[in-house]
Amino acid sequence: MTTPSHHDELAADTFARKLAAHLSSADANLPYVVTERLRAARVQAVSLRKRSSAPLRALHTESAPTLLGTQNGTAILGTRSDQGDSTPLWLQRLLTALPLVALVAGLAFIGAEQDSRATVDVAEVDAALLTSELPPAAFTDPGFQQYLQTTVSDTP
Repeated sequence: MTTPSHHDELAADTFARKLAAHLSSADANLPYVVTERLRAARVQAVSLRKRSSAPLRALHTESAPTLLGTQNGTAILGTRSDQGDSTPLWLQRLLTALPLVALVAGLAFIGAEQDSRATVDVAEVDAALLTSELPPAAFTDPGFQQYLQTTVSDTP
């Protein structure tokens, strides 16, 4: 069963298709600038048509708990729409900042651990150089770097 508004929509769609086919056949003779403007207008018209033909569904949030609430037109995360929030503001701010504090503390710990490992590695290299059986003149030799690289790669 078709309603008058449905019949009008079908007639408008048919007319629009015929008009678009006629315009498409005639646009071969038009300059590039005009065809681009027409293409942009078509895209805009199609998007407007899609928006008007697909109505938004209303969500029923009165009874269902949500993670996104609103208060005075501002979105608030972590609240429920069916119950009030009785947590003090200072506690909310503290709990919000807690992950950031944990992240900063973790990064500081990782940085300190890497610095101490680098210091230990440098100390091990210095100790190996000082206890090796090389004469002091070998340290000024230009091939000393090559010697260090070969001995480091040879040792397990």
